[in-house]
Amino acid sequence: MTLKAVSTMDFFNSIYEGVPPWDIGRPQQEFVRLEEAGEIRGSVLDVGCGTGENDLYLAGLGHDVWGIDSTPAAIEKAKTKARKRGLKATFLVFDALKLQHLGRTFDTVIDSGLFHVFSDEERPVFVSSLASVLRSGGIYYMLCFSEYETGSWGPRRVTQVEIRTTFQKGWKINYIREAMFESNVHDGGARAWLSSITRL
Repeated sequence: MTLKAVSTMDFFNSIYEGVPPWDIGRPQQEFVRLEEAGEIRGSVLDVGCGTGENDLYLAGLGHDVWGIDSTPAAIEKAKTKARKRGLKATFLVFDALKLQHLGRTFDTVIDSGLFHVFSDEERPVFVSSLASVLRSGGIYYMLCFSEYETGSWGPRRVTQVEIRTTFQKGWKINYIREAMFESNVHDGGARAWLSSITRL
């Protein structure tokens, strides 16, 4: 394990000792709207699931849901929430850059704030990893900060061009639309992109 990986894990574990800015105690409204519109179908993998609010919402509606996160403290909180709410979902400490080792595929993958933490070098690795678990015709829904979010707080901003460039081979971009990323430090949320991307 590299020094960067260790320091990143320590950073996120320390954040999860309290309440991270992105842990709003409910699912992101962008994913609620997707579910209500019938866009989220079948089995679901949440990459970078945090404490599992999106997953538990979808599990409560009958989806077979798996949530993965590289931070053990986040996964423990997600498991505790599932037990307390009497909901069934699978939560695993897992590296999103090595999804091929999960040993199964999904109809839908959701991403609430993971893609925007990857470096330029990690992005193609993630896309290859993602392709290994999303069935052909399945859809990846990604919510990330956009370049229109002002200030320096929070994660790296992502442009539409970057998204289209990253997913240009073996994928079809259905839409990239303006969205809001809710947090407990932003009144009204942060400006974001919501992307729907089909694996060909």
